[in-house]
Amino acid sequence: MALVQTAGAHEEPQIDKELWWSEAWWNEGVIEAPRNYEVVVEEHSYTSDGVTIPAMLARPKQAGKFPAVLFQHGRRGLDELIRRHVKRLAARGFVVLAPDIYQAHFIGTHPIEHDYELEADVNRGVDALLARKDISSDRICLYSHTRGGYYTLKVATTFGRQKSDVACYVSYYPHLQDPNAPEPLQVYGFAEEVEQLEIPVLVFIGEEEQYQRRRVIESSLESLQKDGKPAQLIVYPGVGRGFDFRPESVRTFADDLASKDAIQRAADFMRRHLGAD
Repeated sequence: MALVQTAGAHEEPQIDKELWWSEAWWNEGVIEAPRNYEVVVEEHSYTSDGVTIPAMLARPKQAGKFPAVLFQHGRRGLDELIRRHVKRLAARGFVVLAPDIYQAHFIGTHPIEHDYELEADVNRGVDALLARKDISSDRICLYSHTRGGYYTLKVATTFGRQKSDVACYVSYYPHLQDPNAPEPLQVYGFAEEVEQLEIPVLVFIGEEEQYQRRRVIESSLESLQKDGKPAQLIVYPGVGRGFDFRPESVRTFADDLASKDAIQRAADFMRRHLGAD
């Protein structure tokens, strides 16, 4: 399902209103109020097979317990732009653990080859998050972007965490194919683990996403939907890749609209599946 569906040259545009239409807004002028919390950030770490995994931990400053989310970075690593996204997510009312698996293994930014051993480090992050005393949920949601989407896909399926520990999967323009697979599979196929997903899935992309990535994402979500699984794809018009973290120097009004809508939709989606409301 997408926010916008395109039409042929001589056809009227077909608009899918299900995901955004609000009778309360249209008839009564009611706008849903976002939740905003002051955020505190601390440096955290946990151990995975004898390796110390540094992590960013962000949560509301307000006392109390909040639902838990594991945020997995992509090929950029956990740089300053991505750390801001972690804070924005925590400000919606979540305890967010964001492992820096590249720093843990002295891997530079934007690696090409995928290291399968790092998947276990992300999986251990689930245990570290569930062990915290300040979380209100007995399960967590997986939240990611780019290659982080492949790491979290493997955590949910290969590591079997969706059976008891993971309630949902959220990702921005995820890499849903083995990054080491040959080029034709990067364009025309998707990872076999996609079809193993059973938990609710929410994916965001921009209308101007790279062709090869958009094709894989759309075919993945279509496969899940055909199998009757709870999977939603949101396509934002007028934006491309990286709309959630593009810096101010190149940022557009459309990027901001998409970013704010996506994180609010993600927050509502995760609260619902974590039983937070």
